[in-house]
Amino acid sequence: MTAVATQEKPSFSYSGRFAPSPTGPLHFGSLITAVASYCDARAHQGRWVVRVEDTDIPRIYPGSEDHILASIEAFQFDSDAEIIFQKDRLDIYESVLDQLKKEGLVYACQCTRKMLGSNAIYAGTCRDLHLDFQDQAIRVKVQDQQICFDDRLQGYHCSNLQYDLGDFVLKRRDGIINYQLAVVVDDYLQGITHVVRGADLLDNTERQIWLGQLLGYPKLSYMHLPLAMNDQGQKLSKQNLAHALDLTKAPQLLQQAIQALGQPNVDLNRPEVMLKQAVAQWNVDLIPHKQELSGTYL
Repeated sequence: MTAVATQEKPSFSYSGRFAPSPTGPLHFGSLITAVASYCDARAHQGRWVVRVEDTDIPRIYPGSEDHILASIEAFQFDSDAEIIFQKDRLDIYESVLDQLKKEGLVYACQCTRKMLGSNAIYAGTCRDLHLDFQDQAIRVKVQDQQICFDDRLQGYHCSNLQYDLGDFVLKRRDGIINYQLAVVVDDYLQGITHVVRGADLLDNTERQIWLGQLLGYPKLSYMHLPLAMNDQGQKLSKQNLAHALDLTKAPQLLQQAIQALGQPNVDLNRPEVMLKQAVAQWNVDLIPHKQELSGTYL
């Protein structure tokens, strides 16, 4: 399948991104990801952009998008392009779905969660029913093959999607574009070459690699960061009521995030100065090569 070319795509040897979801205000785990993605891009003389992943419109938490923008400003991250919002790009994702339909790579699915029960692996119930796409979920077909990638921190990972997951959803029955589709399309259209994100998204990677292959997109480099945990042993997240970043304490929080990533200390200063120092000292080998950080965070 030929690559979708609905927009002019920038070309850089290293292009990274920070892509938060506005289901709540940014927390300390989000800051760790922002710092790592920014420093890794800048240390490679690369490009760095911000993308707000808000296709799941019903789950957008009031004020969270404003908090994301305020955080970028408070921590003085310097984006190389205008911040994009996925909810403004739904027509792009629909055009990609139309392309996949024409190629026979997706199908309509009438299965509800109640019908599927506790089955974690979709059995392809609707694959050969040739249902009309109207008001149905849309699933992409997977094949019996290993998909592997070498993560820069987590090592070599493989999955056979047919046996580990089954055909997966690209668009929900309620019309919401699934994260898997939007992230793959936008990484391509934004010219992203390197993905730096939390280890909680590690298991999504084979799905995204598979979808990128179907669309003819270039391969990406992946680095999945260890997660900051709370005192209950849970990852910091909006669902677990992680504290919103206190933007009045940006220098102190930035220093803590740099330390959490195992990097050399930086002087407490304006965030812009601290980030420049962190970039100059950036060393991926010092980041803990595991899926959870030691210690607890708020």
